[in-house]
Amino acid sequence: MSSLAVRKAAPAAGTARGTAQGPAPRRRTALVPTLALLIGAAYCLLPVAWVVIAATKSGSELFSTFTFLPGTGLTENLKDLHAYRDGVYWKWMGNSALYAGLGALLSAAVSAISGYALAIYRFRGRETVFNILMAGVLMPPVILAVPQYLLMAEADLTDSYVSVLLPLVLSPYGVYLARIYAAAAVPSDVVEAGRMDGASELRIFTRIALPMMVPGLVTVFLFQFVAVWNNFLLPYIMLSDDEKFPITLGLFTLLEQGSNTPALYTLVITGALLAVVPLVALFLVIQRFWSLDLLSGAVKS
Repeated sequence: MSSLAVRKAAPAAGTARGTAQGPAPRRRTALVPTLALLIGAAYCLLPVAWVVIAATKSGSELFSTFTFLPGTGLTENLKDLHAYRDGVYWKWMGNSALYAGLGALLSAAVSAISGYALAIYRFRGRETVFNILMAGVLMPPVILAVPQYLLMAEADLTDSYVSVLLPLVLSPYGVYLARIYAAAAVPSDVVEAGRMDGASELRIFTRIALPMMVPGLVTVFLFQFVAVWNNFLLPYIMLSDDEKFPITLGLFTLLEQGSNTPALYTLVITGALLAVVPLVALFLVIQRFWSLDLLSGAVKS
């Protein structure tokens, strides 16, 4: 009896030790990704915090005070930025809104049509076309910028709004996302039902498929808007008239002049801070459409 009791008691003791020792490795394992996330967050947010704080400093405070100590010159910086060359900064901001807004809208429309066609229709060479588009995703923009400039120069479109907008309309990554989302969100049975009811292909796309694809197209629009808003190389090559510059190229010219006029550094920093505001506002506005459309789905259409 005593030996049997010992054998029965042994697993219980082992289980107790295992339970007591079990959480420790899990805590150590969870600590590593948490630290990695904190380091990544600090890496991303510290430059933003620096810009926010530096924008509050006057020209003298910018180089003489502690880095993360707020200054007293935010109001003056905003006034100087507004008055610089009769408000050319706001012209640059408007140009960026035009390039990014119209470019992202046209790109989302082209991606919707192309992605839907590649997902729903079966035709010879479909996969070849899709593979060519995927190769465009892997193509660095630096390689495409010079050929695009040469094409625009042949068409006599350089130094115009079209020269910046036209190359941005086709987004291979946007077409890829639209195809993947259309294949998942638009059931073939629904398309066939529309055809049996006598609806045209255009009506099926606009009235049935397009509402189902809205969440994916919102993502395409946001990605393309951010990419165009932050685009520097293409406008730098295409444009020579600074009245048509986007905000990225305009701030670059201010930064170049800052080497001779240090007072312009505060304008560059303040302008960079203001340039982030539309992106943050756009994300906050668009994210509600993600949740609404994902909840409604095909029932909404």
